[in-house]
Amino acid sequence: MKNCISQAKEHLHEIDSPAPAQEPAQNRGYLFEGHLTVDPEPPQLQWLVQANLLNAVVSAFHAESSSPVDNINTDENASHVLEELISHLDSVIPEILENESAGPRVPPASKEVVAKLPIITLTEEILAKVGPDAECSICKENLVVGDQMQELPCKDTFHPPCLKPWLDEHNSCPICLHELQTDDHAYESWKEREKEAEEDRKGAANAVRGGEYMYV
Repeated sequence: MKNCISQAKEHLHEIDSPAPAQEPAQNRGYLFEGHLTVDPEPPQLQWLVQANLLNAVVSAFHAESSSPVDNINTDENASHVLEELISHLDSVIPEILENESAGPRVPPASKEVVAKLPIITLTEEILAKVGPDAECSICKENLVVGDQMQELPCKDTFHPPCLKPWLDEHNSCPICLHELQTDDHAYESWKEREKEAEEDRKGAANAVRGGEYMYV
């Protein structure tokens, strides 16, 4: 008798929870008969998912803050924080994308070029031209007669002991950012290509402003 009852329960359980029907294998991956296969949709980018979630949470907080009076301050504060996060996210994303497409890391100045930079000795005439408050822009010490200064191609001058550590890490003037040549051939080639591309962009812009149109 017990065996019959248990078998009946098993039979009823199979009826209550039937196995899910499976699609025919030949139609799987098709929108309709005769249509090409459809690949699964690729996952969304992580930053896009985060932005959508934050936007949804902000909307929810705005909706809740309009009902109970006691929760208005709390909801507004939370909503404000999330809005700040979203605003920062909007500013960070373009920066990330820009960094991904940016050029190579800037190498230091060529040692040969640095070694050939002229060194001048300050005289009263030179100090009279630059003014009594003139200083080395790196160490911030006032310049005096007899100081030796290293001159860059841009005509900015610095104490040689101050300038050397800077040019060991950078290839530009600390003041005007005028670039010196480097020993990195790949970087120099990239810089030359960028210069040519910039000239092409300026030429195209001038042509459009002059009423000439380019057709592709």
